Amino acid sequence: MSVEEDGTDEILGNCSRILIHPDTGRIEGFFVTVPGFLRSEELFLSSFDILRWGTRISVRDHNALAPIEDRVRLQPLLEERRPVFGQRIQTEGGRFFGRCCDVQFDTRRFIVEWLFPKRLLRWGVPIPISEVVEVRREAIVVREPSVKETAREEERAPLLQRLPEIAEA
Repeated sequence: MSVEEDGTDEILGNCSRILIHPDTGRIEGFFVTVPGFLRSEELFLSSFDILRWGTRISVRDHNALAPIEDRVRLQPLLEERRPVFGQRIQTEGGRFFGRCCDVQFDTRRFIVEWLFPKRLLRWGVPIPISEVVEVRREAIVVREPSVKETAREEERAPLLQRLPEIAEA
């Protein structure tokens, strides 16, 4: 997604990564790749500096982008190394759901609402953020699914395996 300066429509760069606070689920901001003459540079855009979110991200001016090192408040968060993206998702008992490969968030409040795990090449069942117990260095820990939810997953599994057969019929 492109980042543009409001009023001028000048493209400042493209979002490359997202920084999510592991304890609150708040989107702290985005890393933006800014093209340069010989090499590109990765700067940080705080979610507080975003004016509008649509097909592009609008910011007041180019000064909204700065090196992450300039964001003193975020340094402890970066040093903790508790990422959300790419992190294992597992239950308190150790059942593995996959790795967090996508999130859905509210673009007005910048709060994560859903985590989307992926296991090998298959997407798993989306997990609401309310089910997250904690984010550790080694994994995102979620509540154990209830007996009812587990039964529904088991009922659906044979149907998902038969979908190619049903489509051919």
